[in-house]
Amino acid sequence: MIPDITLSSDGPGSAAMRSRRLSPFRAPFEFYPTPPEATRAFLAAEQFDGDIWEPACGQGAISIECERAGYRVTSTDLAEYGFGTSGHDFLKATKPLAKHIVTNPPYGAGLADRFVRQALSLTARTGGKVAMLLNLNSLCHPSRHHSFIVRPPARIYALDECVCYPNGEPSLATKHTHRHRYCWLVWELTPKVTTTFYWLKTAPYAQGG
Repeated sequence: MIPDITLSSDGPGSAAMRSRRLSPFRAPFEFYPTPPEATRAFLAAEQFDGDIWEPACGQGAISIECERAGYRVTSTDLAEYGFGTSGHDFLKATKPLAKHIVTNPPYGAGLADRFVRQALSLTARTGGKVAMLLNLNSLCHPSRHHSFIVRPPARIYALDECVCYPNGEPSLATKHTHRHRYCWLVWELTPKVTTTFYWLKTAPYAQGG
């Protein structure tokens, strides 16, 4: 999503960088769990024809909903949250662990851009889809314009309501937490794509779907 760069062990996308707060206002490891209704609404609109890899699984917020929807899910994370396989650095992965990749990536220091690039590279080998929960503002940024033109998402699903709390704790919310607006972006391995935009309402999925 941002111009290609070479990642180094001490670069912005490194494990060392992600192991600490990227700013005093960011959660450690960029841990902002996805509300279940945000994933349920998405899975009601988008289907996958194979297994899924969740490479920033946290405590399993997305993985659990994907499994409940009938998908086989491989869950990994850099940090230990008591769910999935910890100590796995997605940005250093050399082979895909499933056909499709679905995640809410870390955002700070350009990490979301790196996650998107890495996911697109890995799924190019599987023919799978990439689905990322991103800030709606990320669609409008000069550094990403060229990337979106060259490799546009096939579908964008805007969520009418979605709050991702720091460490999953509402008490840690800042004045900006409730201002964020989110959307799911889905990329497919197709030569030409015309992006389709959809609106998703999360409330019907807030009580178990």
